[in-house]
Amino acid sequence: MMTMWHRACLLLAVSALPAVCGDWNPRLAEQYLDARQKLWAAWPRANQSGVTCISCHTSLPYLMARPSLRAALGERERTPYETGLIAGVRSRSAAATAQELFPQIKGGGSDHEFGTQSVLAALLLSMEDAQAGAMSPEAEKAFERLWAAQVESGPDRGAWQWTDAKLDPWETADSPYYGAALAALATGIAPQDYQSRQAIKRNIAALTAYLREGRASQPLHNQLTLAWASTRLRGTLADAERRAIVDAVRQKQGADGGWSLEALGGWKAHPNAPPSTGSNAYATAIVAFTLEKAGVERADPMVERALGWLREHQNAETGSWDALSMNKRYEPESMQMQFMRDAATGYATAALLEGVKERTMAAR
Repeated sequence: MMTMWHRACLLLAVSALPAVCGDWNPRLAEQYLDARQKLWAAWPRANQSGVTCISCHTSLPYLMARPSLRAALGERERTPYETGLIAGVRSRSAAATAQELFPQIKGGGSDHEFGTQSVLAALLLSMEDAQAGAMSPEAEKAFERLWAAQVESGPDRGAWQWTDAKLDPWETADSPYYGAALAALATGIAPQDYQSRQAIKRNIAALTAYLREGRASQPLHNQLTLAWASTRLRGTLADAERRAIVDAVRQKQGADGGWSLEALGGWKAHPNAPPSTGSNAYATAIVAFTLEKAGVERADPMVERALGWLREHQNAETGSWDALSMNKRYEPESMQMQFMRDAATGYATAALLEGVKERTMAAR
């Protein structure tokens, strides 16, 4: 039963929305994201392993955005889609091999899929447990699997095998670096100072060496994730190196406050991709989100202008931020056609609401 105190808190949170959100509509963004996650959870290709997989384009940005939306809109309960995604990750945390992780796929999933899902599981469970202040048994198992799957030799030593479907920006030959940056973030976020454990010092040393040595050859898209991770995992980047990434991003900002996809590349040529010119919703959203996470203040003119661009470019009918595939043309309104829109909307929402949970709690 809702008490008078709870009603007052809810009214306070909702009444604060115009000041927080300006001229964009978080309720519409919520409706779009929840509807898309519902479709993703029902899509057979997303459930080949027996539970809904975590995707870089739909599930991950959804889970980044949804807690802040819940706080901003005065909601107390998680959606069934959040609950289902995290429960699926927890249920498979003890799976130590590709066959165990993908039991419904004949022969098991590939080593690349195994590496990808191992990184994402550790990241999501570390984020979950950080809120509780203690590592859960499932997170412990997920990290055990993570380190066991770490590449031990060759050019990707210290990273993880990662899906390479030649699809920008998350499934390319450069994507093991993106995955390694996410693994560094997971390790740094994990509670109880997990990164100081003696048993994983060798693993962390290999990971940080890989990230430092390969940074210069990476697209800015991947370096931005590294900049965020470096604020959580000690020894990943020096402050000057993180500032260099921020300065490089600052130089690529467009006159309208956004970023183009090209600014975050380079990318491979995809002749059948829809044309993209000028500032792009996904590019601008992921830059704004990761810059804030990397410690750049919202008052910084670069971030202010980026957030202003995002406020101006939400689709007033769908609640989404429009973005098209970087790789190929898909059938209109197909699942795949909206993947980049899902990512743009999740990260735009997360960027615009960064810190809203803390601000709401402080107001209470």
